[in-house]
Amino acid sequence: MQIIFTERRNTMYTPEHNTKVSGSALLPFAVFIVIYLGAGLIQQARGVQMAFYQFPSVTAMFFAVITAFAMTREPFNKSIHIFSRGASKEDVITMLLIYVLAGAFSAVAGAMGGRDATVNLGLSVIAPQYLTAGMFIISAFMGTATGTSMGTIGAIVPIAVGLADKGGLSMPLMVGACIGGAMFGDNLSMISDTTIAATKSQGCEMKDKFRLNFYIALPAAVLTMLILLFIGRPEHAVNIASLAFDPLKVLPYLAVLLMALLGMNVFLVLTCGIFLSGIIGMLTGSIDLFIFAQNIWKGFTSMDEVFFLTLFCAGMSELVMHNGGLAWLVQKLQTMMKGARSAQLGIAALVSLTDCATANNTVAIVISGNVAKEVSRAYRVDPRKTASLLDIFSCIVQGFLPYGAQMLSATALVNAYYGTGEVTSLDFIPYVWYCWLLLLFGLLSIFFPFADGVIRKKPWNWE
Repeated sequence: MQIIFTERRNTMYTPEHNTKVSGSALLPFAVFIVIYLGAGLIQQARGVQMAFYQFPSVTAMFFAVITAFAMTREPFNKSIHIFSRGASKEDVITMLLIYVLAGAFSAVAGAMGGRDATVNLGLSVIAPQYLTAGMFIISAFMGTATGTSMGTIGAIVPIAVGLADKGGLSMPLMVGACIGGAMFGDNLSMISDTTIAATKSQGCEMKDKFRLNFYIALPAAVLTMLILLFIGRPEHAVNIASLAFDPLKVLPYLAVLLMALLGMNVFLVLTCGIFLSGIIGMLTGSIDLFIFAQNIWKGFTSMDEVFFLTLFCAGMSELVMHNGGLAWLVQKLQTMMKGARSAQLGIAALVSLTDCATANNTVAIVISGNVAKEVSRAYRVDPRKTASLLDIFSCIVQGFLPYGAQMLSATALVNAYYGTGEVTSLDFIPYVWYCWLLLLFGLLSIFFPFADGVIRKKPWNWE
């Protein structure tokens, strides 16, 4: 079903051949959230580590898909056709291809030593008295270059905890700086799955979303660095051993970032990054041709969860739309929205609440994307701004969600270092200042659109 909005008023009507408007059609989404969230809460009550990641999100989505099929009052073959139509949309296929290429680039670049070289380079150029702010910068750069907050936290938090312990620094403050930097990178990276999902679901270019997003994230990042510079100094000098790194191995990350910013096609960007990483790895002896090929495949398969999740969700959303769920939800949202500003607040609230329920920012964007797109059309919110809001607010919530993967991973790494289980994710939440400041500037960007100048120069074509 195609939802159409009139241009004069923000009212909705549906084509005569399909006038379904049903709130019960949204039940499959509720099934997914109840199963995924409920399983996580049960496991957490049992004291299981990484509780919200014990029940696979794809399995929960599979049960939701079955529910959607059961609710569709059409012959089964017709339901399969509707599901396939949603799963095979151009934006969905494009998103899936970008996912697997991004995974391959990350795997190959990591295998040839690019990730370690990036961390060591950052630690080598930062003065010891600025370590806390420096860890934020390193995390931000690595997150932007690699497109993964989890990978960034896994690589940098163990180093940060050791430096905090030896230098008399606040451990929660240091870890909070790392988490904040990782979320900065996850939010802005051209190869992050959140960026891919946000831009492709809204039909806009990554470079445009990046520019808008950057002007919102930059003041939050600058203020975070200033705070860390003033209160994050070590009590005594920290002795950082000489860290060896090959600048050549950092080149693929810089090249991918630069090519993406210049507007090069993302498929070419990632493909060039994969082969540049492979060539550098073979020239330096870090990998050979067979390891190169194996890591491309490893990178492809590392994206299997988000790949299948997106595929299932896209097909299920088409069934929900056919059954009138999206039309009902947009109608209800319209009763709370009076214009573009309240529509943007609604989009921010929608993706934030979805992230709280799913504990996964990519999943939250995938689930919220269709509704956000229809709301944007109704109130003429530029899709580039919508994509930015989806990415920003999902990353904000994920950055300080106690049961989110980032917090749980950081907590596990800290407890592993100290050999205790006394540290909890709640200890870090007050110190993830970047996410709190990003929340402030994200809201300000709605009421005082200080960042919108970069998109006003090229108004969106609504035809």
